[in-house]
Amino acid sequence: MNAQVTPAAKAVVFAYHNVGVRCLQVLLARGVDVALVVTHQDNPNENIWFGSVASVAAEHGIPVVTPDDPADPALAARIRAIAPDFIFSFYYRHMIPVAVLDLAPRGAFNMHGSLLPKYRGRVPVNWAVLQGETETGATLHEMAAKPDAGAIIDQAAVPILPDDTAGEVFEKVTVAAEQTLWRCLPGLIAGTAPRQTNELAAGSYFGGRKPEDGRIDWTKPAKDVYNLIRAVAPPYPGAFTDLADRRWVVTRARLSRAPAPAGLPCGLQVVDNALLGVCGDANAVVIHELLLDGKAVTPAQFSQLNH
Repeated sequence: MNAQVTPAAKAVVFAYHNVGVRCLQVLLARGVDVALVVTHQDNPNENIWFGSVASVAAEHGIPVVTPDDPADPALAARIRAIAPDFIFSFYYRHMIPVAVLDLAPRGAFNMHGSLLPKYRGRVPVNWAVLQGETETGATLHEMAAKPDAGAIIDQAAVPILPDDTAGEVFEKVTVAAEQTLWRCLPGLIAGTAPRQTNELAAGSYFGGRKPEDGRIDWTKPAKDVYNLIRAVAPPYPGAFTDLADRRWVVTRARLSRAPAPAGLPCGLQVVDNALLGVCGDANAVVIHELLLDGKAVTPAQFSQLNH
């Protein structure tokens, strides 16, 4: 009895970050012939806390390129010569031109770190934490001219617990991305994967975030302040406040179970040898780690420096 041999699907993969690492490994484990990996040069000014797609590709003998612009005609020519069945994008940071997507006759698919159509756009995990969501996930979808707008192939949800930081949620989303791709890839390769309409009007779009967006507004309710602290906690730059010409970074905190002591103004305060962030709704966040110039500061040191 002769088993029919199915030729391996050939793919070009645009990828970066931990989701890029894990999803590239899923393709290889499923027998996909990855003919080229397109990734980014690491930015020396960025905190590189995540895995290297280029290193994984090198370990498997896969050619790697790092063009500044995915619209570079030389890249399109190289992909055209490869004649891939599929193009995949896993946390690649640039929009891939439609003319490049069209070089893959069996489809071009992106892994996005949210439950589309919610949180289209940039840094979706950070936005989900900032907005106080209790759930997010990963979605594989067709790529289109608009970001995160194509038909949904599959998705997986993960919980956001009340004290989860964005970094902790991102670890869960990475696993959700791996599970989603592993589950739906056989159907994609067989041409049987269903498509679900991506109802953009039912979702939301968010832009990128800058370090300045981590500035704490203490006049806001404590819940909002706490969500900001969680959303930009390390490995991200951190939530900060400026006081006495110094920048204080709040890296770990919890919502206080009791209201703030009466009469305290909004902002950083020391009460009973504990650091509190007093907020506009008369509630507080208890600060467990406060940094000045990258070094942890005790309540006593904070009091000394601000008197």
